[in-house]
Order: sequence, then structure tokens, then C-alpha cells
Amino acid sequence: MKEIKTAEILCVGTELLLGDIVNTNAAFLSQRLAELGIAVYHQSVVGDNPERLLAELEAASKRCDLVITSGGLGPTYDDLTKETISAFFGKKLVRDDATLERIRSYFAQTGRVMTPNNEKQADIPEGAIAIDNAYGTAPGVIVEGDTLTAIMLPGPPRELIPLFNEKVLPYLEARTGSVIVSKNVQIFGLGESFVENMLLDLMKNASNPSAATYADSGELRIRVTARADSKDKAEEMCDELIEKIKTTDVAPHIYGIDSGSVEATLVSTLKEKQMTIATAESCTGGLIAKLITDVSGSSAVFLGGAVTYANSAKEALVGVRHETLEAHGAVSEQVAIQMARGVREALESDIGISTTGIAGPTGGTSEKPVGTVYVGISSEKGDRAILLRLSPQRERSYIRLLAAKNALFTALCEAGFSTSLS
Repeated sequence: MKEIKTAEILCVGTELLLGDIVNTNAAFLSQRLAELGIAVYHQSVVGDNPERLLAELEAASKRCDLVITSGGLGPTYDDLTKETISAFFGKKLVRDDATLERIRSYFAQTGRVMTPNNEKQADIPEGAIAIDNAYGTAPGVIVEGDTLTAIMLPGPPRELIPLFNEKVLPYLEARTGSVIVSKNVQIFGLGESFVENMLLDLMKNASNPSAATYADSGELRIRVTARADSKDKAEEMCDELIEKIKTTDVAPHIYGIDSGSVEATLVSTLKEKQMTIATAESCTGGLIAKLITDVSGSSAVFLGGAVTYANSAKEALVGVRHETLEAHGAVSEQVAIQMARGVREALESDIGISTTGIAGPTGGTSEKPVGTVYVGISSEKGDRAILLRLSPQRERSYIRLLAAKNALFTALCEAGFSTSLS
């Protein structure tokens, strides 16, 4: 069977063209295909129109080995992906009895009435492979041609994602001719262009394994990818390049390898060191607490937090002194320190973390412009505050996110985490 090296993604649905639904499927599929070492050179979106869908298929067949479609597999009259792809491959649709029985069972288990049009979801191109869908009614379908393979997946991400991970991924792994392994080097406190500049020679000279930078939600990761005959060999190649990265000036800003996020690393580090944390938040409005508690198992380390937005709440809940607020204002080093110390003492945690600042778009002054944020930290090591000058051109939600991420990273360092990973 022909090895798959190149692919195109074809998302079907008029609602995507109208903007009624955000096309997250294309991003997910691109990422997973890249991890397999399958190059994606084109993405397309087409409405529920068989002529235009057929034209896209014909164009793709001249450019790639694989087309993955999403959407158009439902029971309604305008769900025509299977019909169109069957026609493209010159195959007729046949009823798959096993799929039909599974669909009937699905309706019975959910207590819903199965209408006759649902039966067409059990029709697949003759000779094709039906992919059982435990998350919905429409099965996925694989059609193998002489030069092109088509994989049809349902449109809802709650179905497409697990179906791809559980069924399609093993199929594609067997057809790539090699094993692809990727590892992510997590970095905080450096911009993407700055990191790329520091690693430019290394990145340009590395093809297998390769290294590429990705910015995401105030953090940065370097994805190192290797292709080899075995998983162990590919992992070894990745590790060798990661060791080289750790000898550069980027090293002090590395906080994990495939650790997920700053908050996930913080929770695991606090668990390991048997430490606890509490939060007092003003400008971030509880976002730090949310990010921590998004991590499974955080209850072992997170004691609680206070959203002290008003000055009166800062005084009443975490013991900020009235005279401090009068003398320095709510957005100040002194207030941030007292907030962090106050919540640590109130909840008897090992670490107290706080934020107070101006997230905008209003409220800034020449002395304290929008984006001015103080992060307070309190532990047995002492109390201090860090001043952040976040870009006032950023929107309010992003300034709050950056402030929260910086607070989490500060807490991570306070917990004694070695950012150099030595």
C-alpha cells in the first residue's frame, strides 16, 4: 500500500463559510498530521454543494496522498459528503449492516426515536472501511484508491477528535513508513522572536530532528520532532537536540518538557515538595485560582483564594492596611506584598501570591499606565513584589492572562523549581 506523505484537509459545511461555527477541526487535524510527519500543504472549506466538493477533491487528488474531510455525514438531505466521494472514486453506496445495528442501538440506549433518514448514515462506499463511532451516529469512513486515500470524519469536534485519536491515528501510523516523535520544551518569560534569534543557527541546521517555536497564551514552546525507524530511536534523537537547547541562553527560562503549562508544573512541583498555596487577586479577578484549579489534583496544594477587587475587600479579607492604600494606592508594590502576606497568613499556606494592577482599557495614568501590574509573593523566604509593564495595546483579557501566568511562574520559582532543568 502506498506510503502517505502529504495530505489536505477539506472541511464541509455552509455554516463554516457563514461563520456560524468556528472551524477548530482544521487546526486539530493539522497538528495531529504534523506529529505523524505528514505534510499538510492545503486546507479548504466548501459549502454543502456536491459540485464544489467534487471540484475540491479533483484538485486535491493531483497534489496529495490523503484527503481528510470533516462534516456532511449526517442524516439530512444536504449531508452529501459520502455520496460525492463515492462518485469521485466510482463506487456505489452499500448498506453496512453492522453500522446500521450500532445506530439503532445508539437510539435505543438514548431513548430517542430513530427516523428513516438516519438509516442512510449506515451507507458507505463499496469496499470502504467503516470506522465505528461511539460518540455519535455517523461512522467515519476510509476509502482507499490507487493514488489517493480519503478519510471522512463527522463534523462535531466531540466526535471527530476521539474518533481520530482512537481509530484513524493507528491507521495512519501504519502507512507513514516510520515513527514520528515530538517533545515540547516549555519556556516562560521570553518572546518568540527573541528565542528564535538565540536558537537560529541550531534550528536552521536541524532537519531531523527539527525544532520550531510556538507562542501560546503568554507562554512559548519549542517543539522538537524526530523521524526514525522506532519510537525509542526517535525519542533519543529528540533528547539529544533538547540537551543542546539546554546549553543555550534559553535554558534559565525552561520550566518543563511536555509538562503542559505553568499551572500544571506548579501543581506537580507543590505536590512533590508537599507545599500549599493561596491567592489574593485584584486585577486578575480570580483567574489565577481558576488556572490552578483547572489542573486535576490541585486540591492537594491549593487552599483557597480571595478576589479583593475593592479596597475595602483588600482591608477586610487579606489585611491590607488602610494607611498603605492611602499612601501608595491600590496598584503598588506595598499593597501587593500585604495582599500576598495576608492571604498566606489567613489560610496558613506555604506560599501566598497576589496581583494588583490596571488591566484597562481605562484607568491608566501617566505614572501607572494600562498594563501596570504588581505580583506579590510571600513565603518563609520573605516577601517581595515584581513590577510588570504589560503592553497597553493588548486587550483587557490578555493583560489579565499575562498577569496571572506571571504570578504562577513566580510561585513556581518560589517553590524552588529549577528552571534550568539541570
